[in-house]
Amino acid sequence: MNNFMKFKVVPDLPEALKPLLAIAGNLWLTWNPEAIKLFITLDNDLWEKNQHNPIRMLGEVSQEKLDAWAVDEGFLSKVQQVHEQLEQYLHMLHSVNHSREVSIAYFSAEYGLSDTLPIYSGGLGILSGDHVKSASDLNLNFCGVGLLYQLGFFQQYLNMDGWQQDFYQINDFHNMQVQEVRSADGQALEVELDFPGRKVAVKVWQIQVGRVSIYMLDSNLEKNSEFDRRLTAQLYGGNSETRLQQEIILGIGGVKMLQQLGIPLKVIHMNEGHSAFTPFERARILMKSHGLNFQEAIELVRKSSVFTTHTNVQAAHDVFNPDMMKNYFVNYIKDFNISWNDFMAFGRVHPDNSQESFSMTVAAVKNAAFINGVSKLHAQVSRDILKNLWPEAPLEHVSIQAITNGIHIPSWISFEMNDLFERYLGNQWREKQDYLDAWEKIQNIPDPEFWNVHEIRRRRLIAFVRQRLQKQLIAKGASNLLVNESQEALNPVALTIGFARRFATYKRAYLIFKDKERLLKILNNTERPVQLVFAGKAHPQDQAGKELIKNIITFMSQEHLRKKIAFIEDYDINIARYLVSGVDIWLNTPLRPFEACGTSGMKAACNGVLNFSVLDGWWDEAYDFKNGWAIGSREVYSDKQYQDEVESKAIYSILEKDIIPLFYERGSDELPREWIRMMKHSLLTIASRYNTNRMVKEYFYKFYKNAAENYAKLSADDFSADRELLKWKNWMRSEFPTLRIEKVQADTARTYKSSENIPLQAEVFLGKISPGDIRVEAYFGNIVGDDMLHNSALAVLGDVAKISDNRYRFSGAISCKNTGNFGFKLRITPFHPLMIDPYEMGLVLWS
Repeated sequence: MNNFMKFKVVPDLPEALKPLLAIAGNLWLTWNPEAIKLFITLDNDLWEKNQHNPIRMLGEVSQEKLDAWAVDEGFLSKVQQVHEQLEQYLHMLHSVNHSREVSIAYFSAEYGLSDTLPIYSGGLGILSGDHVKSASDLNLNFCGVGLLYQLGFFQQYLNMDGWQQDFYQINDFHNMQVQEVRSADGQALEVELDFPGRKVAVKVWQIQVGRVSIYMLDSNLEKNSEFDRRLTAQLYGGNSETRLQQEIILGIGGVKMLQQLGIPLKVIHMNEGHSAFTPFERARILMKSHGLNFQEAIELVRKSSVFTTHTNVQAAHDVFNPDMMKNYFVNYIKDFNISWNDFMAFGRVHPDNSQESFSMTVAAVKNAAFINGVSKLHAQVSRDILKNLWPEAPLEHVSIQAITNGIHIPSWISFEMNDLFERYLGNQWREKQDYLDAWEKIQNIPDPEFWNVHEIRRRRLIAFVRQRLQKQLIAKGASNLLVNESQEALNPVALTIGFARRFATYKRAYLIFKDKERLLKILNNTERPVQLVFAGKAHPQDQAGKELIKNIITFMSQEHLRKKIAFIEDYDINIARYLVSGVDIWLNTPLRPFEACGTSGMKAACNGVLNFSVLDGWWDEAYDFKNGWAIGSREVYSDKQYQDEVESKAIYSILEKDIIPLFYERGSDELPREWIRMMKHSLLTIASRYNTNRMVKEYFYKFYKNAAENYAKLSADDFSADRELLKWKNWMRSEFPTLRIEKVQADTARTYKSSENIPLQAEVFLGKISPGDIRVEAYFGNIVGDDMLHNSALAVLGDVAKISDNRYRFSGAISCKNTGNFGFKLRITPFHPLMIDPYEMGLVLWS
């Protein structure tokens, strides 16, 4: 019974209401409150019933109601006003300087754009969604590429024992903010991929996010086998081979799709290693269309590719065994004219180890000239994790930069906070959100007004929690007593602490429960009440994470705690918005340094919520002693149980001595003035920096712009510069081993003053290499105890004099501004104007 003839039905709106279709079809509405309010006004019950899905909702509004709104002048005026705002936004000419000249394609395995599109699992997807939204706001020439999952990520409910149950709901794309992409002849656009022994076709869909399109691939086509139709069914579902198949579709299929759409492949951004096959398909297309060989093609691809790594957790890096890779790629690489081992070497730390698996992270690093971690601390940790890919480089020279994540602030603040910003920051605050001076006006908001908004949001959170608890209990078949009792859960005026995230064990949701007796004293204080709200999912295969949730549910199910601790099931974007805008404290307890960045605390801060967190990820650089509280002081422990003990005690101590007294310190007007002062300072210092407008601008000026310039230079004049660079590199590889540092001169016997320069000279035998083809530098810094350099720097020995045939003297000076014991050694690396990383060829000569 599956051979149905299919047709599509769309809402039949009166002419006056047809602008609602354009508004509903663009995710611009998700960060524009007036657009959202249109649908709430149209039918609030249907808006909630359809889980804020405007497309599906428009198809369910009764014709009688539509006809009534079609003659309501007030409503029609609002529809016209919002539609005009959308049109003005879409056709605005302003952009980052010359940004339209830079074409960027952004690949991500998941996008967290709206609760109406459940094709995300957590932080990576939310970050991708916010990245796209800011790319739209900044009017970049930008598109996204991803997979459209029919089942999305799993949904969660807890049984009466608190054990997580996982289930999936089918996404009805025709009733979502997704459109089929069609070719010029009106046929649905498809991309064909070679899989072992068969062809797999994938369909192309489009999600419109403001000015930016995200193109999504979907294998659920009738022409495919039943097995292949399910390839893109689940996000992070299936086994290792399923993951490989999805990543072939994303990386290779995504590039093929962009070519079919006529979108230039100038700059590619691989957001995590899932899309690490994109460089190979880009190279294949360049070879076929421009006659380049593989080495020439991959050189150009590397110079115009960006890679962002998002995790410090080893299990999150995809690796595929050699046999599985061979099954899928042995025919694919025939056009490259390279050996199997040469291909596998791209994904190996040790290229000569034929048993080593293919790492997607390693492949992405090797094929990208621009690499970053997502916070300053994460970049440091990533350099240490990946340092073996730069075997000749000191750790601080490993070419991984830091671009700290941010959030798309308009998407995450409450309606009430948005109104407050409009009144006191001005109606241009969104365009200026990455400027500190724009946020200094926060201080102009009267304390009573600021606090009133926060109390409204806490009351709304508690009403929402009670509603969700009631639904959860009824679904479990709980007694009427428990269902009725849920409507008294939580106290609208109590200090409310929120904790919501994936229940991975390193995030340590259990930490606040470590000493239950001490926690009970805090929760049961009738004069200064405190309450907890939890939400989050454990991965379906993460039994330890499920056990954490069960233990929390067991503890909170005690009769005297049911009104003081709540767990909201099936954590999603909608729940997150209520939590980050309604709690007073945002608790975060990861095991340092496993939190790459984390952005939920940024969302909370932009709603006036104060952070209470381990100094990990973004909080390690954002905390200033006045904008929240820190758990620990960046200590490193070998005994993790002892670390849990120390840091859980710190949580209780800070709550008892600092947080709770400050919250309940009220004047005659019943306002917590010092708490409000802290809220404003937190908002000022965090919102102005930790937003995706600043983040995307950093990507543009540090990476995208330079990658585009690289592409333009290397591809000019029929790729002559690219060919010449590769020829030069091959020549340098043959000649570099003949270099010798024959003499180093420096007066190290005397003591220098901090204002003095220390002269250096080096005599170097160059062989056939000219002085302009290398760079001679002094690597220097403080030596403190461990014979390692600290606070290191480089000084170029740029004055060159010929001594004799093939021998040259390089001269320069070290400038030491600090005092203490110093050391140095000389470094010689190849130099070419089109090289980005001095270590990219793996050729280094140290003195």
